[in-house]
Amino acid sequence: MANALQQPEVDAGNEIVSEEVRRATEQHRTDKERQKQALHLQKESILSQKTWHPARRAALADALAQIESQIEALQ
Repeated sequence: MANALQQPEVDAGNEIVSEEVRRATEQHRTDKERQKQALHLQKESILSQKTWHPARRAALADALAQIESQIEALQ
């Protein structure tokens, strides 16, 4: 007899999806969410920094733009 964990699942489209594929998909989604969370934390850190030095402000603006583009790419 097959173990319940070894049996394939059936998705909404009545296609058989293996447990391995489902786990890989879930892992990919989880990794993506963690990356987005880390980027949002970096963004908050940059936004909280105050500086009057023009070069530092430019560097922070560039870093913020890069982070926002990475967040967009994960959407």
